[in-house]
Amino acid sequence: MSKLLLFAGTTEGRELAEFLDRNGIACEICVATEYGEQLLDMTSSLHEIHAGRLTQEEMARLMRESGITHVVDATHPYAAVVTQNIREACETAGCRYLRLLREESANVVRYEDASTDEADGGVRGDGKKIARDASCIFVDSVQEAVEYLSHTEENILAATGSKELERYTQLSDYRERVFARVLSTPEAAASAAALGFQGRNLICMQGPFDEELNCALLRQVNARYLVTKESGKAGGFPEKARAAKRAGAQLVVVGRPQQEAGYSATEIRRILCEEWQITPKQSVSLIGIGMGNPDNMTVETRRACEEADVLIGAPRMLECVRNLAAPKVSAYLPEEIRTYLETHPEYERAAILLSGDVGFYSGARKLLDQLKEYPVKVYCGISSVVYLCARLRCSWEDAFLASIHGRSQNLVGAVRTHRKVFSLVGKQESFWQMCRDLLDYGLGQVLLHVGCRLSYEDERILSGSPEQLLQEETGDLAAVLIENPEAEKVVTHGVADEAFLRSQVPMTKSEIRSISLSKLQLEEDSVVYDIGAGTGSVSVEAALQAWEGKVFAVEKKPEAAELIRQNSRRFGTANLEVVEGIAPQALEGLPAPTHAFVGGSSGNLREILELLLKKNPRVRVVLNAITLETVAEALQCLRELPVRQEDIAVVSVGKARKAGQLHMMMGQNPVYIISFAGSGEAVEGKAEFEEAQKTDAKEQKR
Repeated sequence: MSKLLLFAGTTEGRELAEFLDRNGIACEICVATEYGEQLLDMTSSLHEIHAGRLTQEEMARLMRESGITHVVDATHPYAAVVTQNIREACETAGCRYLRLLREESANVVRYEDASTDEADGGVRGDGKKIARDASCIFVDSVQEAVEYLSHTEENILAATGSKELERYTQLSDYRERVFARVLSTPEAAASAAALGFQGRNLICMQGPFDEELNCALLRQVNARYLVTKESGKAGGFPEKARAAKRAGAQLVVVGRPQQEAGYSATEIRRILCEEWQITPKQSVSLIGIGMGNPDNMTVETRRACEEADVLIGAPRMLECVRNLAAPKVSAYLPEEIRTYLETHPEYERAAILLSGDVGFYSGARKLLDQLKEYPVKVYCGISSVVYLCARLRCSWEDAFLASIHGRSQNLVGAVRTHRKVFSLVGKQESFWQMCRDLLDYGLGQVLLHVGCRLSYEDERILSGSPEQLLQEETGDLAAVLIENPEAEKVVTHGVADEAFLRSQVPMTKSEIRSISLSKLQLEEDSVVYDIGAGTGSVSVEAALQAWEGKVFAVEKKPEAAELIRQNSRRFGTANLEVVEGIAPQALEGLPAPTHAFVGGSSGNLREILELLLKKNPRVRVVLNAITLETVAEALQCLRELPVRQEDIAVVSVGKARKAGQLHMMMGQNPVYIISFAGSGEAVEGKAEFEEAQKTDAKEQKR
């Protein structure tokens, strides 16, 4: 049976001990001091803790007597002698040795990679050049740091530990200008005091420290140099580096003593999960990071990212957190992310990064569905609509919110009926196509405000008409606010016949059209077939009502089909598509309808109705008939097909016509308006068509 011994002398070691404690894995833990034991936050009594420094022989004896099979060395990266003793003790006792490596900060340049130009760097006591980059001086040891500082006069904050303090006493004026920061233990304080570091020159605190505290200390002691070891994220190095920059202090970095082979904290956890069959309880954070600039993140979202064990997202999202040390996984598909979490139990806290705000055209909804078994916390972000409107100094609460970024939406319909529309655009071609659509459908007078690469350094905001902006390069990260002062406010159907282009093509008159559309009971997102569309008068009015849906105008005559296209552009119905052909064959490849209007069947009424009911057993249908033969066929279909809510009305309309000074009523042909809905009962081929219907619905959403 496997048994673990953990040398937990660092932050990573303590975190690993707490990880084992949370997951009920017993182990023996070694710390160098009683203070180190006090820092362990253990909630169970599964573990035996040994406080005190051990020799190599004592380590090997402990391993043999306790039946240890695996040893994790999580001691400090600068404790080279201790690491060597643990490794040799493992060889003696026959234990598997696992070295936990502290991750280096991404912005640290190794000595051999840094500049050594005398103008940029310096010279050590032995004549060897000191490596330096734009913000740091890199040395191999504290001794080298002291040799470099011997040529300076300003104050120094020494954050290299109490064991190294004696080196600083080589500076002739160290008592006045060296301020030592050591652990808050009696041993460390006594050792520093014995060397002459007392009063205001001795700071006893337990780290790591945040940027604000580091900066405050540097300013308090007026330090112009901060000497620190390259302690990685866990040791608070990034916070020291940022604080030094803010306080105007030169950072002097002591490089690690050797390049070791080993594993990251995450890799160690993975090994232990496999060996002890641990399945930790993972938590997930869905984080809206804003537009992409790290400065655009809220304090809460940044903290959640900093505390995560792994960061998951699309490449652009991960670029926003590139300075954080946690592993980064490029993935954005919900199924892909779920699979990754299931196969990587070592990550207890996963952060999934999402663009903008999680509630505005975000992948959060699908992720929540996919991660139902996980405890999920959702963090809001700053959305592009909020950001762009702030830049334009206008409100957004009265805007219609839309998106054509990777999805289909009737943006023309939204602009036609709203004074203010905000939309995510996405690809460059999508913006150009939007401008062309606005021009084609008679909306060339609207004003566009386009935000390009919002929040980034190269952010631009362009304003103009669709024609003026048609050739503008907006890039693939664009959002637009569209203002239309002439937005239509009419909410009922009833377009006058004279408003349509007609030529010699038959048209359903306005009164019959109004009654038929009322019987259809359309919704905003309905999918409508207009079969035998003629001039497209019914199609156009249906498209105006179902402006978030789709209308298919099916017409067999080419001249009539062209007339429908002209009327569609005339009324700005971008959600109307003309299908040339004869029903029912022309309907085969179309998405399943929610509603259908039959104005002409070319003698195929029964076949058309059967196909409609197969595509959607609950479709709502309205048909118009003038001849008694068509009425008889329709009644026969109502008796034999699975329908309900049958309603038959005959409508006779008289229209006034002037005869000199008088008006005469001229009667039109009576029209039978027959309406019904599918009952939902099984019909031949229903299973296949229901599956096709689901597929069609997904396509429509895309």
